[in-house]
Amino acid sequence: MSKSGLATRLYRGEAGLNIIGKRKVWFGVVGAVFVLALISFFTLGFKSGIEFTGGTEFTVPAKVGTIESVQTAVGEQIVKVDPEAKVATSQHLGGGTPSYKIRTSALSNEQANEVRTALAQQYNVGVDEISSSVVSGAWGKQVTEKALFSLAIFLALVTIFLIIRFEWRMAVAALASLAFDLVAAAAVYSLVGFEVTPSTVIGFLTILGFALYDVVVVFDKVQENTRSITGSSTQTYAEAANLAVNQTLMRSINTGLVALLPVGGLLFIGAGLLGAGTLKDLGLVLFIGMGTAVYSSIFFATPVLVTLKEFEPKIATHTQRVLARRASGASKAAAGTPAQAAPEPELATTGGGGTAAPRPGARPAGRKPAGGKSGGGKAVRPGAPKRR
Repeated sequence: MSKSGLATRLYRGEAGLNIIGKRKVWFGVVGAVFVLALISFFTLGFKSGIEFTGGTEFTVPAKVGTIESVQTAVGEQIVKVDPEAKVATSQHLGGGTPSYKIRTSALSNEQANEVRTALAQQYNVGVDEISSSVVSGAWGKQVTEKALFSLAIFLALVTIFLIIRFEWRMAVAALASLAFDLVAAAAVYSLVGFEVTPSTVIGFLTILGFALYDVVVVFDKVQENTRSITGSSTQTYAEAANLAVNQTLMRSINTGLVALLPVGGLLFIGAGLLGAGTLKDLGLVLFIGMGTAVYSSIFFATPVLVTLKEFEPKIATHTQRVLARRASGASKAAAGTPAQAAPEPELATTGGGGTAAPRPGARPAGRKPAGGKSGGGKAVRPGAPKRR
């Protein structure tokens, strides 16, 4: 019979991956991410979008040339009206009429109109084909404040739900997992220099729901496997939790892949190939956040839970009892305690006139076949006259 594939064994929980036993490795990975994130936050910081810093947006039709040439032209024109002005970002917008969105430092309406007129003359297009808009940073700050307020309410409700549904240790482990997802996604933005926009902030809130969903599923299986665990002396809490992670591992991977496929399409096809730049910010944070959520739900949330549970006196005593019993059994085996040989049916004579152990499948000794021969003589038919 051929062996089952890894995917099948993962789905059945038969792969036996020692995830909890290697929790120090996973904690080391998380610790390294946190250190790297803190260094990046204090040294590189974040690249805020125009909604947070304020500025001016110019929309130029793509037919005038490449985005690089348009960006250079806009930079030359804004310097003429404000020597300290500079181009912040440029973006290609797809759709029915492809265009370029160039974001610059804040300009007054009069200065923006002068730049529009100069660009229209340079590219020989109508002034109405080039638009400009002044964006205030106050709007982005309002969005951020509301998002942080929503985040606080969300985390409070999640904590209450997890404590009622499971216990406070699972609530702490889940919140630690969510914190890792946010920090990891923010670290990518800081290191790579992605622009943080209101869409990014909304995306951060979205990934929390996905991450929490997967963690709750894993914790539900952990609770099922560890129910009345202290009444057993064959399995520790960590081993039962590790089995739960193995049993839900394939499901977590499938859920993550299914969720990442549409988000990847949104990011790489919608924003990359079709040029729908408005989808880039949201798709990017979702893709990064969901990827880290898959890792944290498997390799971080449950190991944190097991670590917290092992500080509980009842669980610690149970673990010591199970390990002590195993050590006792191992020491007896090492001492060479003879095991009784299993009886083998069907007697067989030995060279010394004795009998050997019965072979498997033979009749018990001393039993005579019904209606058969006894002692080598012929069977006597009931009621037959005796011969003299």
